[in-house]
Amino acid sequence: MQRVLRLLGWGLLGMAGLVILFLVYQLFITDFFNARSQARAEVELETSLDIRRAELAIVTTTTATTTPVPEDPVDVVPPPELIAEPAVPVGVPFGRIEIDKIGLDAVLFEGVDRDTLKLGPGHMPETPLPGQPGNAVVSGHRTTYGRPFFDVDQLVVGDTIDVETALGMSTYAIRQILVVAPTDVWVTDPIEGAWLTLTTCNPKFSAAERLIIQAELVEGPNLEYVQAMTATAVRSAA
Repeated sequence: MQRVLRLLGWGLLGMAGLVILFLVYQLFITDFFNARSQARAEVELETSLDIRRAELAIVTTTTATTTPVPEDPVDVVPPPELIAEPAVPVGVPFGRIEIDKIGLDAVLFEGVDRDTLKLGPGHMPETPLPGQPGNAVVSGHRTTYGRPFFDVDQLVVGDTIDVETALGMSTYAIRQILVVAPTDVWVTDPIEGAWLTLTTCNPKFSAAERLIIQAELVEGPNLEYVQAMTATAVRSAA
């Protein structure tokens, strides 16, 4: 009987050791891998941004040269034009997200699949890119792989989030913070105007819920266009 109890005790200790090793891997080793991924992404991002800025310049120039010019442009104020950014292949770094309040400065990738989110915060491909009209959705890990969104629970309404892409820098002000169920995918639905929605697991060390932060564009290359389109929509609805 004593032998059985000893074996059982050693077995439980072994299982406890495996659990501890797993936690160490999840909380620390994955951070190491993520740091290496982010370092490589920093280099790739510079090249990616240069290429995308060149593409964007070509598109903008082409659009500008084909826009009709009125015969008498005096006192004519042309409506603001949308600067549309080309789509990004999944897994490619295309920008960076910065939240000064919590010390976040991370390369942003396209995609929210498992492998991409190991590299850093990922943009949901089915939604507009940050800086564009609509609801741009970005997801990130809370407690593993660099834990980019570890401290987002410290944010409050009014705090700002900066996202840099080939378009330039777009600044968002937080308007709403909420906790929802993992099945509440309506938070990714389109929104009038230009918005950034951050999603991550909640509470820390659990995936029982989702912490959602929704922020509105307040500064950026497309702000005037978004404001003009929103005003038009309001007038049409009146």
